[in-house]
Amino acid sequence: MTTRTYDAIIVGAGHNGLCLAAYLQRAGLSTAIIERRHEEGGGVNTEEPVKAGYRHNMHAQYMEFFDVMPMIQDFGLYDLGLRTVTPEAQAGITFADGRPPIVLHRLDLLDRTHASISRYSRADADMFVELKKRAAQLEQLLAVGLYNPPGAGQAMGGPEATAMLLTTLFGDLGVDPHFMLKTPKNVIDEMFESPELRALLYRVSVEWGIPIDTAGTGVEFLTFVMWTTGNWKLVMGGTHSLAKAMTQACYREGVDLIENSNVERVIVEDGRAVGVTARGVDYRATKLVASNADVRQTLLGLVGEEHLSPRWVKRAKAYRYGPSHVLGTPMFCLYEAPDYRSARWDPDINKCFYTVVGYEGPDDMARYIRDAYSGIVPKPAAGTWVNSLWDRSQAPAGRHSATGWYFLPCASELSSAEWAEVRATYNEQFLDAWAQAAPNMTRDNVIAHKLYTPDQMEPKMMMREGDFSHGEFAPDQKGVNRPFPEASNYLTEIDGLYLCGSSAYPGGGVHAACGYNAYKKIAEDLGLASPIAAGRNY
Repeated sequence: MTTRTYDAIIVGAGHNGLCLAAYLQRAGLSTAIIERRHEEGGGVNTEEPVKAGYRHNMHAQYMEFFDVMPMIQDFGLYDLGLRTVTPEAQAGITFADGRPPIVLHRLDLLDRTHASISRYSRADADMFVELKKRAAQLEQLLAVGLYNPPGAGQAMGGPEATAMLLTTLFGDLGVDPHFMLKTPKNVIDEMFESPELRALLYRVSVEWGIPIDTAGTGVEFLTFVMWTTGNWKLVMGGTHSLAKAMTQACYREGVDLIENSNVERVIVEDGRAVGVTARGVDYRATKLVASNADVRQTLLGLVGEEHLSPRWVKRAKAYRYGPSHVLGTPMFCLYEAPDYRSARWDPDINKCFYTVVGYEGPDDMARYIRDAYSGIVPKPAAGTWVNSLWDRSQAPAGRHSATGWYFLPCASELSSAEWAEVRATYNEQFLDAWAQAAPNMTRDNVIAHKLYTPDQMEPKMMMREGDFSHGEFAPDQKGVNRPFPEASNYLTEIDGLYLCGSSAYPGGGVHAACGYNAYKKIAEDLGLASPIAAGRNY
């Protein structure tokens, strides 16, 4: 068997693995990434799966962390071809009866957001704008929280610190420590009276995998969700352009990226990870192995129970996926972009970056979410992106490329035949709802379409159950409990084996925090250079 030796081996070239590799190589460790597919990026993926010339983001759609993401600054990703645009109209909801839409704009255009919400409630407009302004003040605090291992100087701290922050920042708006016990739905319903706005905010919350009915997660709506909404960037050329820039940074540092090589096992000798085996090659690691796969796949699939204690086997087997992060991705090639009935009230809805379609109010939204979480295929509705409105490279001249997200049951909830039926019929059903809101969205306007379902995400992107966060985002699987307490600091019980993927803290999303924080822990263990650059405190 052929053998190759490096200081560090990383399993998987998802964006967290790319991030970790770049920092390790810069710190002086010879580093290789072993990737099973022919391309890097994982969920940061853009393809032309429906028709040539029409680009669709297969999973990750919008980016909200670029202004605080350390790797962008540290490795000059904009100099390596990364390009973004921040659409003016960020998120909106439209209705079949043509009543006014609600459109949320960028932070510098809050007057337009206020005018939009005011069509339904001046009090809601005042409250939303004030909450948004105050949440914007959390940027540095949230950045410190994201880009540090859990418990290591996190801005939000524990319950007492969080309660104090809530009281200080939002206390005069009626927010008190009791809000920490509430669900996002509770918080939204108490703070806003307009059904239209509440429906939109329910959807925005669950986009981040925060179940609207889970107690103890309401604070995330006030802080995290309110901060991210309005910060969304579109990556020009598709989200895979980010992965390309990160890959170029790795190449420039000297990282070896070995593609089309599925890692079959982590080699463990005397309780220590000493390398991996992939396609008949032993890749030996003198310092460490880091896995971008989730914790269950890493420990049970690559390491093997024989190398683990009974407690760790039990913990890994108990790790949960979904149902709150399970998505289907519809892709449409269009002659025309949607022209909504509600545009007569506000034309911004026709150029909204993210548009919610198919819900007439908060009850519809809540029912849809609960059905999907319960294993029921819900009545079709979606959040949609027509990225060609902002980036003409994503569709041929005069045409448009549209993508969306459906919430669907976990992959194992339906049989292969049932998923095939969903793929054959669900987009057509959604088009009926879309045409009610936008009369031009008839079959005649659709050149071609395709649906990518959760059962397909599992083998293609290693997203178990189709879970984009690689593990349920529940109180017992987040923060210092992610993925579980014993493995919360990117460590495993196998010496020299680290976690760097989205099952580690802080979880799913395109922020590269899992990879960055894993480097911080490794740097501490091995005495490597700190990644904190001048002008940054995290």
